[in-house]
Amino acid sequence: MNDLDFGTRDKRGNWAPRDALETAPVFVFPPRPLAFLKWLPSYFFPWNVLWMLSALAWWYLVIPPREVLAVLQWGWVLKLFAVNCLAVFLFYGAFELQLYIRRAQGNRFKYNPKFPADHKSPAFLFKRQNVDSLIRGFGTGVPIWTAFEVLVLHAQAAGHVPWVGFSDNPWYLAGLALLLPVIHEAHFFVIHRLIHIPVLYRWVHSVHHNSVNPSPWSSLSMHPVEHLLYFATAAYHLVIPSNPVLVMYQLHMAGFGAVVGHVGFDKVEVTDETAIDSHAYAHYLHHKYFEVNYGDGLIPFDRWFGTWHDGTRKGEEEMQARYERRKARANAR
Repeated sequence: MNDLDFGTRDKRGNWAPRDALETAPVFVFPPRPLAFLKWLPSYFFPWNVLWMLSALAWWYLVIPPREVLAVLQWGWVLKLFAVNCLAVFLFYGAFELQLYIRRAQGNRFKYNPKFPADHKSPAFLFKRQNVDSLIRGFGTGVPIWTAFEVLVLHAQAAGHVPWVGFSDNPWYLAGLALLLPVIHEAHFFVIHRLIHIPVLYRWVHSVHHNSVNPSPWSSLSMHPVEHLLYFATAAYHLVIPSNPVLVMYQLHMAGFGAVVGHVGFDKVEVTDETAIDSHAYAHYLHHKYFEVNYGDGLIPFDRWFGTWHDGTRKGEEEMQARYERRKARANAR
């Protein structure tokens, strides 16, 4: 595929999509029904359907029966942790192998033409971005992910919180499944804004932002506090009547879905003529500029709060104007 059919590349080799980024036509007034119907398939395919299928696979192949979940035992907890580690290694590793080791696409559709493995930086453990990311991801990321999984599944199985069955409440659970990406987006935006408070940014979130040019392994390259806040998205199922499959769907959306925002490519080529859209550009701009696009655009929080960057020159000018206003206020104080 020719990436210049879909975007532009500047003198430094940075690629950008030709069209301006748009937030989802959901929370808009007046309603835009035709735009909504055109956008709707992308709400499901390919990513959310993939996370639901993976949640079902875990339920049927990995998660033990309810009576086992009701009793905390190292056996099933460690098995779940091991499976999560293996799945993260294989899923993240597949993107890393194809795009960053084999470099099967070269720089086509890559926002930043550089590859992190080619450059050392003292910002990372052992001066290597991937080594730093692997240590943090498997050292605290997957353990905290699994801990939330164990906590909520055990609470449901033991009767501490409601376990809603699909056979008894199919429409309720279907509606909840449709809403979970919205809940995830709202949770992500709130905790993301929180950890950009200067003191939390310095001691917590700056770890993640060391990856200015993110790659798949950067997805879980976080401080443990950020891991706790990020995977706390599963805690909503302690207060919302739910089902274990939806708990895993929520966690897979967060855990495996993080790769999508950090893959570094706008399209992942499948064949010479077809590709999957990553929808990663909004979050890439956040890594590039730090103070824009705190959310992914499903809910237009950034538009409402004035931090949206649509990837255009106008978006760049608006970002600079916000910076100048903040600078003027700081100087006035």
